[in-house]
Amino acid sequence: MTIDKHNIVNSSYKRDKIRMKNPIVAGGKKKINCNSCHTREYCLPQSMSANDIDDVNSIVITRKSIKKGQSLIRAGSDFHSIYTVRTGFFKTSITSPSGQEHLLDFRMTGDSLGLDGIAKKVHLTDSIALEDSNVCIIQYQDIEKMSKISTVFLNHIFNLMSKELNRENYNLLMLQMNAEERLARFLQNLTQNLKIRGYSPSELLLRMTRVEIGQYLGLKLETISRTFTKLSKSGVVSINRRHLQILNLEALEKITGVTHKT
Repeated sequence: MTIDKHNIVNSSYKRDKIRMKNPIVAGGKKKINCNSCHTREYCLPQSMSANDIDDVNSIVITRKSIKKGQSLIRAGSDFHSIYTVRTGFFKTSITSPSGQEHLLDFRMTGDSLGLDGIAKKVHLTDSIALEDSNVCIIQYQDIEKMSKISTVFLNHIFNLMSKELNRENYNLLMLQMNAEERLARFLQNLTQNLKIRGYSPSELLLRMTRVEIGQYLGLKLETISRTFTKLSKSGVVSINRRHLQILNLEALEKITGVTHKT
C-alpha cells in the first residue's frame, strides 16, 4: 500500500491551523478540555481518536452560562454557531405570525442547539433556558473545517442532523395518539433520556411547567392536569408539584406500547 506523504502533511497542517486559530488558547486563557469533560460521552462519538479530540478542543471557543428564563438563541438572529448543552435544560419553540408560541422540544445535557440555522443562515426557533444552564459554543466555520479532516467528526454532524429529523417524525407520530398515550410517552422518553445520562430512571424533577408540557404535546392545560390525575389515581405515577415518580413502569409501557431495555 502506497502512503501519500503529501496528504499526511497537508492534513497535519490543517489540524495545526485550526488549533492556532482558537483565540481562547492563543490568548493564554484556560483551555477547554473535552477529554476531561463529564458530558463528552453524550455529545461526542466514542470512536473519535486522540487527535480528533484535540481538534474539537481547539474549536470549542468558549462556554457560556445562561440564566433560567434567558434566551440562548432568538428566532430571526443570524446563524454563526452550534451549541452543546453541558449542563441544564432548554426548550425550543417557534412563534406563529399571530404571536402564539408552539413548543417544539426540550433539550438536556449532550443535546445540540442551533442546527436549525444551517440552511438559511438564520435561526428559525427560540432556545430558552428552563434552569440555570451552561453551553459549549462551536463556530460553524470551524465545524466545516473540522469535517474536512475528520470523517468521524463529519459522521457525527450527520448523526446530529438525523436526530433532528427523527425528533420531527416522532412529534408527527405523537399527534396521532390520545392524551394519555402522549403524556405517558413523554414521561417514558424523558426518564429514559435521564437514565442514559446517569440520573434516576424513575424519579425526577420536571423542569418544565404543565403549560409547557401541554404546548409540546398539543394538549390544553386542563387535559394535561386531568391526565396526570388519572395516571396518579391508577398508581402509574406519583406527582407533587414538579416532583414526579414512576411507580409502575410496566403499566406505563402498556399505555405506550413501547418497552425499553433495562
